[in-house]
Amino acid sequence: MSPPLAPPLLPALGAMMAVQVVIAAAIFVPGTVAPRIGLSPAALSLFAALVFGTAMVMAARGGALVARFGAMRVAAIVCLAAAASLAVAAEGSIVALACAGVLLGIAFGPETPASAALLGRLARPADRPLVFSVRQTGNQIGAALGSFLLPPLVAAVDPRFGYVAVAVPALAVAALCLVLSKRYDGPVVDREPRPARTSVTAPAAGFLAGLRLVLSHRPLAALALASAAFGAMQLTLNTFFLSHAVGLGHSHVEAGIALGVAQLAGLAGRLGWAMGVGRIGSARMIVAGLGLGMGLAAVGLAVAGPFITYPALIALAAVFGATASGWNGIFVAEVTRLAPDARIAETTGAVLSISYAGLLAGPGIVAMTAAIGGLAASFATLGVIALAGAILLILERTDR
Repeated sequence: MSPPLAPPLLPALGAMMAVQVVIAAAIFVPGTVAPRIGLSPAALSLFAALVFGTAMVMAARGGALVARFGAMRVAAIVCLAAAASLAVAAEGSIVALACAGVLLGIAFGPETPASAALLGRLARPADRPLVFSVRQTGNQIGAALGSFLLPPLVAAVDPRFGYVAVAVPALAVAALCLVLSKRYDGPVVDREPRPARTSVTAPAAGFLAGLRLVLSHRPLAALALASAAFGAMQLTLNTFFLSHAVGLGHSHVEAGIALGVAQLAGLAGRLGWAMGVGRIGSARMIVAGLGLGMGLAAVGLAVAGPFITYPALIALAAVFGATASGWNGIFVAEVTRLAPDARIAETTGAVLSISYAGLLAGPGIVAMTAAIGGLAASFATLGVIALAGAILLILERTDR
């Protein structure tokens, strides 16, 4: 009997894009409504730290969760967790925001390992940079929708309505993934037979094995460390740009439009940079170039300060978004290229745990530097760190 055919790629790609749209939008809501409800940089930093601290732990469990439940079921679970997070955050207190951060971290952590395991097996190796970049555009779609739609929506209705506007689509995507799980969570795709668990430490041992693999493989280790710097920079753009632009004298809606332009530039960048891999032949060098671009954009925004005009702010936001929000797809594709074929989810989870360490450190750096020199100091500091990550990738050129 011939083996069953693998299910088609496009429905899985569409579903995983939809998952990322709602997760990105959920992460984006507090920063978008912050000027309207008076959330301080410290409160936003606490929320972001809890999101990515929890995500770092959950990403490490991503491979085990996929092996146990299947990628589509994991995707449904994370959407439900995102909807629950938004419902809690709508209560409005700092305690509720902190609890929402933990719930959203539970959603955010396993999402990329699940999609990497599923799409990495369905896509041909040559197609992976484009497939993962297309999938990662879900982040920009969610963020762009939040930038353009949420500020006028919360101004016209109520800030809490921003949370509801994202929670409802998250529930719809969860239902979609549950329907698709009947086809995609079979043995052909991502659920392989496992030996009986003999120790309660088995999952931890699996993660430690993945972490040892990453740290012993110099190209993977350099990629993971650089991604920590780039992730912190991307977080700062998405969470604090709007508040910084309002602080420079622009209106809430104007700042939202500028941030929306950044997200659209990131959307175009994710696709454009993926196509560039075919021409240049090195995803690593493109990621390094984007690190240089985001670092310079952040420093430029900090130096310009209140003297920046609105057209100049729009232009700088576009450059910032194309680089700081455009690197993720080819980064994930490069991780899957370097990872052993049977350990894609495990390796991706280990790399992302290092990436999320940068996302966890980013809010703390923002809180400390903003207290000293405002958000301009935060952008400058993290811009320099992003430049260091780019230099690390340039110096480490070894292929597998």
